[in-house]
Amino acid sequence: MALASMTGFARSLGEMGAVRWTWELRSVNGKSLDLRIRIPAGLETLEPQIRERCSKILRRGNVTIGLAMQRDQSEQQLQVNEVALEAVLSTIDLLKEKVPDLAPPSLDGILSQKGVFELKEPEDDEETRAALHKTLLTTLDGALIDLVDMRHSEGQAINQVVTGQIDRIAGLTQAAEDLPARLPEAIKARLKKQVSDLMDASDGQFDPQRLHQEAVFLATKADIREELDRLHAHVAAARDLMGTGGAIGRRLDFLAQEFNREANTLCSKSNDVDLTAIGLDLKAVIDQMREQIQNLE
Repeated sequence: MALASMTGFARSLGEMGAVRWTWELRSVNGKSLDLRIRIPAGLETLEPQIRERCSKILRRGNVTIGLAMQRDQSEQQLQVNEVALEAVLSTIDLLKEKVPDLAPPSLDGILSQKGVFELKEPEDDEETRAALHKTLLTTLDGALIDLVDMRHSEGQAINQVVTGQIDRIAGLTQAAEDLPARLPEAIKARLKKQVSDLMDASDGQFDPQRLHQEAVFLATKADIREELDRLHAHVAAARDLMGTGGAIGRRLDFLAQEFNREANTLCSKSNDVDLTAIGLDLKAVIDQMREQIQNLE
């Protein structure tokens, strides 16, 4: 199953009779699936069906679904707003009482008042509305398909980047594994020098038991076997996830946190310049990988 990004955009146009519309879908990163639906008044009954359609094919992301509609003006009807007309006439009567000599207003003057005349769209019958709603949802399905295609295209690009970063982490882990400083002879020589320095600092009066404890501590601190094993295991797990595909963003993000934890421990245990450099390189690659993973569904 292909990987999908959470970033995408799609537009779909449609028309039926005198009505034209445009669906616009925008998707960005999100912890879960958050749908924000903006549709014209009167179409609220479509919202549950819109949510159902989106939830079937999208798993994560902040998705904005917008619908803009236009009706041919030749279909609009000019009507008198009786409430507004009554308000104008009442005002005229009030003025007559206060100004008896006021000339009566003309019909043109009354009808020219704002709100008296208004354009209204014709009301569709139930059968026409049902057909319109069905066609609207069909064009929404087309926009959703385009959005998913774009998210998959973005996901393929992220797949290549993250796969390369996992390979880089594997290479750095192996480089740490192969460091000469990790050879028993190198560790023994380093411990011998550190113990010698301790003896010199104490003028040879160092407690043998304390010396033994310090040697054990230094040996334990130099051992990064567990960190390397866990890094190898995390690499294998990440490759398995990438091979599985689908909505793996959250699991990959968890793995990236585990990668980062082991890299931090590696740096804290390091008493070798080369190992510290590898640890810092690991942290940089892991941070870059996490940035990419944040975009995955």
